[in-house]
Amino acid sequence: MLEVRGIDLAYGAARALRNVSLIAPIGAVTCILGRNGTGKTSLLRAVTGTHPVARGNILWQGEDITRLPSWERARRGIASVPQGRDIFPLLSVRENLETGFAVLPRRQRRIPDEVFELFPVLKTMLNRRGGDLSGGQQQQLAIARALVMRPRLLALDEPTEGIQPSIIKDIARVIAFLRDRGDMAILLVEQYFDFARDLAQSVAVMDRGEVVLSGPLASLDEGEVRRRLMV
Repeated sequence: MLEVRGIDLAYGAARALRNVSLIAPIGAVTCILGRNGTGKTSLLRAVTGTHPVARGNILWQGEDITRLPSWERARRGIASVPQGRDIFPLLSVRENLETGFAVLPRRQRRIPDEVFELFPVLKTMLNRRGGDLSGGQQQQLAIARALVMRPRLLALDEPTEGIQPSIIKDIARVIAFLRDRGDMAILLVEQYFDFARDLAQSVAVMDRGEVVLSGPLASLDEGEVRRRLMV
């Protein structure tokens, strides 16, 4: 599992995270909920190694990875789907997917058939430039690129942001499939409780850089969770 133990994170003099702890087991979706600016993305950056923590520890499958660079974490099976997708607009869909090969041994450098089973639209667009895809298709491409890495931990930062409802349903179906397969921990950042409610086993609600409410979803008061997400 992933264990985050009392981490602080700062951008210069501004503290983004304060004493944040979290557990995300394999075979489950752990959802980080909160309004904009509450530290959700900063927590994912700490987990994936794209921003250092000032205090605390991050453990992945029992190993302390707090000081490992992001590429070493990727080699250990930690993959990220960032907010805003960050696909390569001038590369083809195939080339975008193949960037996931970088952390794999040579014998595994192929696009798994499962990627096209989960996102069949991408198979029809392999030679199209990433920048020519719709926003929803780019989000599917970003998730597919992460899956090419054969991750054991998949960190998704607001995958429904700016996406049409039909593709949101497709993304939810994929997340549910990966969860139920049972070999991956999924860390999902969301603003919308309804999307999280249908997928997550546990949630952590953040406010001002702190976890203010957490636990198994079934044990939490839905009204209290919604109240903390109101602007």
